[in-house]
Amino acid sequence: MFDPDELEEIRAGKAEWHEAEVEPVLERFGERKETFTTDTGGQEVDRLYTPDDVGDLDYEEDLGNPGEPPYTRGVYSTGYRGRLWTMRQYAGFSTPEDTNERYHYLLDEGQTGLSMAFDLPTQMGYDSDAAMAAGEVGKAGVAIDSLDDMETVFDGIPLDEVSTSMTINAPASVLLAMYIAVGDQQGVDRSELRGTIQNDILKEYIARNTYIYPPEPSMRIITDIFDFCAAETPKFNTISISGYHIREAGSTAAQELAFTLGNGIEYVETAIEAGLDVDDFAPQLSFFFNGHNNIFEEVAKFRAARRMWHDIIEERFDPDDPKSKQLKFHTQTAGSMLTAQQIENNVVRVAYQALAAVLGGTQSLHTNGKDEALALPTEESVRTALRTQQILAHESGAADTIDPLAGSYYVESLTDDVEEEAYEIMDEVDDRGGMLEAVEQQWVQRQIQDTAFDRQKEIEAKERIIVGVNEFEVDEDPQMDVEEVTEEDQQRQIDSLESVRESRDDEAVDAALEALRDAAQSEQNLMPYIIDAVKAYATVGEICNVMRDEFGEYQPGGAM
Repeated sequence: MFDPDELEEIRAGKAEWHEAEVEPVLERFGERKETFTTDTGGQEVDRLYTPDDVGDLDYEEDLGNPGEPPYTRGVYSTGYRGRLWTMRQYAGFSTPEDTNERYHYLLDEGQTGLSMAFDLPTQMGYDSDAAMAAGEVGKAGVAIDSLDDMETVFDGIPLDEVSTSMTINAPASVLLAMYIAVGDQQGVDRSELRGTIQNDILKEYIARNTYIYPPEPSMRIITDIFDFCAAETPKFNTISISGYHIREAGSTAAQELAFTLGNGIEYVETAIEAGLDVDDFAPQLSFFFNGHNNIFEEVAKFRAARRMWHDIIEERFDPDDPKSKQLKFHTQTAGSMLTAQQIENNVVRVAYQALAAVLGGTQSLHTNGKDEALALPTEESVRTALRTQQILAHESGAADTIDPLAGSYYVESLTDDVEEEAYEIMDEVDDRGGMLEAVEQQWVQRQIQDTAFDRQKEIEAKERIIVGVNEFEVDEDPQMDVEEVTEEDQQRQIDSLESVRESRDDEAVDAALEALRDAAQSEQNLMPYIIDAVKAYATVGEICNVMRDEFGEYQPGGAM
């Protein structure tokens, strides 16, 4: 905190500078824009920042040292000097065999963690031969129908030596059960399994729409996962509370932060209401944020997120374990910012977004391939994306000191501003009864849609420049080799599914599914029954259909 007399002198000096230096230049040349804002327009950016903008900053209360409350400067005392962030490349391609090949390639190239992408039928709980899956098998990621597919994906990959993140939500319990079953087959103690399931259903209702069940049973399944994993897989992160897709849908940085932390509060409250102790599951919560274009706004967002989560958990839930108050997060660079035009520009965008994530202290990072605006990334583009992280880690110096932008008048002021705006949004959510109520009322969705609409108008009016799209254009079509999933690939997956059905013990499958149905009708934890069904080679669709029958399907704004 600065001395009041010193701050008064700084204010006076700034006013003199403006009058003597700035006003003559403005009269002669003006400035590029009437108003400068952060990337999403959430915060106005001043011409100059001085100690006056952070005059109330208290180091111990507002920042703290790394590894100490309120964790603004990071949750680890040595930052990246002890261990670099986990380098994950989001990958899942066509069939399990193709995905296994890609995983081995990435690990050989130096990737330090796996990140599993699933196709849309799997995300929606359908088997590859279902009518709803037609034309989508293997398109957006790997098709997983049964434990046989998961065994193929991880063939030759010891699960006690790798951390795996799975981007799966409504059927997260089923895919987690398959991962545990593969670990059991490999002889890996469940307590040694490491990774994350996304498992964030609220953001599906908000932004992505790959939901299955209504909110109440969905939250019950999530709570069952919390409870089961706390006892069985304590190193596995049971949820990745995701702002990424909220930002991809068009939100501001402050909205991303507010709605993500709001979802986190909802999950914690639901678990406590179900009888869990906050310290039993809160240390296993993780977060997933977007790495967007404006470096300083993103760094401020990440720093504010840690401080806010510490204060929220401490004030609302009073845990005993300090780890319950630590926000740990994964970052993915912004897919919505990739352009099909002048595709090489995406390499530059991704590098800057990755830099922001590292300067903000991310625990793991995915960098997009330059061609992901067109298709799944090729091996060449995914290697370049991985090399971007490796250059950042080993050549840039960004990882050599902790929270290097701390103390910047601009960054500290922006951190406070983003936090203040996020809290204002969260207060409005609370007034509406919490995130679940606000989502069911479609209020959250409307806030994001309005922001996205305003942004698109700015782009069309050239008030917001997108290089290669609405300015600095060239008259040429994108020239890229893209990965393709053929009809033959899809048929191979369907044939494989039929083979599994023919070779399995149907009586064992029927018994496991019936036991799951009985558990769904009771208050028992569903995870042991889902694992039993998976090990009998019941399919994703069969398991999800049992729960569809018992829980119903979600219809936005209508009957369940």
